[in-house]
Order: sequence, then structure tokens, then C-alpha cells
Amino acid sequence: MTRPDAVTTIKVSKELRNRISAEAARRHKTAQAFLQELLDEHDRLRRLDAVAIAIASADQPTLDAWRKETALWEAVEGDATGE
Repeated sequence: MTRPDAVTTIKVSKELRNRISAEAARRHKTAQAFLQELLDEHDRLRRLDAVAIAIASADQPTLDAWRKETALWEAVEGDATGE
């Protein structure tokens, strides 16, 4: 929970404020919770983009090593879940 003295105001247009409020209400969230969720998702997408760029720029031996390691981890996971 945010402390009342830790809250601040940001200046946005009325149109944007209304969009934020409407979407927050649609999701049954406060504007603050909605904006936090939105920024968290934005951060997640940036991380996924970075991974995609790293994979796209990797050379074939690196990709082969990654695939081999992934297969090993999937085998271990299968053992743990009884698959």
C-alpha cells in the first residue's frame, strides 16, 4: 500500500485522464494499480524484445548449445513432473 505522503500528481490531458480512469474501472482497479500493471507489462515486453534480439543475433554454435541445454532442462522437468 502506498503511503499517503508518497503520492504525487502527474499532469496529463483530460482526455488521457478519462481513458485511464475508464480502463481502470473496466478492470476493477484503481488508476494507480492500472498504471502499475501497464508499466509492468511494458517492462516485460521490453525484456522479451531484448531476448528476441539476442537470439536473432546469436551465431549457430551458440543457438545449438542453447537448444541442447534447453532439452536437458526439459528432460529434468519431465522427470520431476512424472512425464
